[in-house]
Amino acid sequence: MPSVRKTGRTGRGTQPRNRVLAALPKGELARLAPYLARVTLEPRQVLFDVDRPIRHVYFPENCVASVVGVMSDGSAVETATIGYEGMVGLPVFLGTDRTSTQAFCQAPGDALRMKADVFRREVRRGRQLPVLLSRYTQALIVQIAQAAACNRLHPLRQRCARWLLQTHDRVGADAFRFTHQFLSQMLGVRRATVTSLTGELQRQGLIENHYGRIAICDRRALEGTACECYWIIRRELDRLLAGGKSPSPLKGVRLSERGKSVAGDGAPRGKTGGRTGAD
Repeated sequence: MPSVRKTGRTGRGTQPRNRVLAALPKGELARLAPYLARVTLEPRQVLFDVDRPIRHVYFPENCVASVVGVMSDGSAVETATIGYEGMVGLPVFLGTDRTSTQAFCQAPGDALRMKADVFRREVRRGRQLPVLLSRYTQALIVQIAQAAACNRLHPLRQRCARWLLQTHDRVGADAFRFTHQFLSQMLGVRRATVTSLTGELQRQGLIENHYGRIAICDRRALEGTACECYWIIRRELDRLLAGGKSPSPLKGVRLSERGKSVAGDGAPRGKTGGRTGAD
């Protein structure tokens, strides 16, 4: 495992960018501060590995982590993305010390790291930290569920736009490091498909893709390209972590009648929806 570069502790009174920590009462955050080490994570830095004890939890500041499901042939597909809105290491919060997935740094940057045993002790204190992490867990469940539906129903172009917008939100900058291999894992398609798609988005002026970096050039157009899943996931995070009350993209959708579900079937919308015809 590559080494992690430490850049110091969080000072008392320092406001973190991480939304879970930022939402803590000042006194509770001050108590945690001595145990939070600021570290700089590099691309593909493993944060926890398959069936290995989880030694630390991470609160991303401007980096992005991916949780991937791994197959017996070594292939992997992203199942969740974690940025400044959450924490890497939820299995520890949920009462276990390991998991069958892998988490690694996708976009480099800073995070606040805490030893797992210290984290368990702080959770047992039962103040706001476990409350906020419970809300974040619910938001992550929504993200995973919505992404699973999105991967099955929506065209690859919309899914790619959703991923780019989520990464843009998390890194807090218009440009970030990016490889086609990463995006192929995130979308579950071949690298050649990613190359073709990003080239199309670049020709249309939405992004610039050059030498392992990608830059968002037209955020509004990218939002218009993405499916409703981006807004559903974002609204749930805002609602649970910041008390946001933005309109739901699902408002007015008729899903039940007389206690019975009338939700539509799960057929993809087109030939490029989900995995079918996308790779």
